[in-house]
This record gives sequence, structure tokens and C-alpha cells, in this order.
Amino acid sequence: MSIMDPSPHDTPAMDQDRSPVSTVWRWFGAAGVFVSAMVHLVLWFEGYRDIDVVGPMFVLNAVGGVILTAAIIVWRHWLPLIGGIGFGLLTLTAYLLSATVGFFGVLSPFEFAGTPEIIAAMADVTAIVGSGMALLRERTTT
Repeated sequence: MSIMDPSPHDTPAMDQDRSPVSTVWRWFGAAGVFVSAMVHLVLWFEGYRDIDVVGPMFVLNAVGGVILTAAIIVWRHWLPLIGGIGFGLLTLTAYLLSATVGFFGVLSPFEFAGTPEIIAAMADVTAIVGSGMALLRERTTT
């Protein structure tokens, strides 16, 4: 069995639950991933691309976030939801490190509460909560 195969928990009852509640949580998580990815893309264009390690990470975050957004919405499997949780946690952790102790040479404590940072942090929390709730909802209905 591969990860592409439906899990043993993928039943018609699970599909029925996905329509109203789980689908809303999936879209909520996908929106968080997408907004965070777009903030990183904007910041990359605004000069972060010139930072050695962090610049490539910002563009990878943006591209990966767009792909993950589509996967959360289209692929009715638990794996993209885990990806949404991980994306939000890792992105938020990298941001908190860069604002406190430094992250790959970037320490920006004065930018801790700028508009892009607040939007991205809120989007990351949204990705974590939305993906997590969809995962819980889909797992508990079987």
C-alpha cells in the first residue's frame, strides 16, 4: 500500500462528513497556507532574495505553499493536512527564531510587529488550526 492509496478510514461516511464541516476546515487551512506563502513571496521581491540562506527559503516557502494549498483543497487525503500543520508550525517557528535569537544570520527584533509579519503569523496559525481541525474531523468520523 502506498500513500497514494486511500487509507482504511476513507469510507463513504467520511466523504459525507467532508462536504459541510471538514471542507470548510480544509479551505480555512488552505487559505492560511496560501496567505503565508504570498507574504513570503512579496517579501522576497522586496529584498529578502538578497539574503544568502533566507532568500532561497522565502521563494521555496512561496512555491511550496501554493502547491500545498492546491493539495489541501483537491487531494482528499490526510497527508496534505499534515503538510498544512507542518508548514504553519515550521514557518511560524522560523519567524519567531529570526525575531528573537536569529535564524541563519537574520535577527530582526525591530520588525517583530510589522504588517507583513503579523499577517504571516496569523496566516500560519490559521493553517495550523484549519488543517488540524479538518484532520481531526475526518479521522473521528470513521
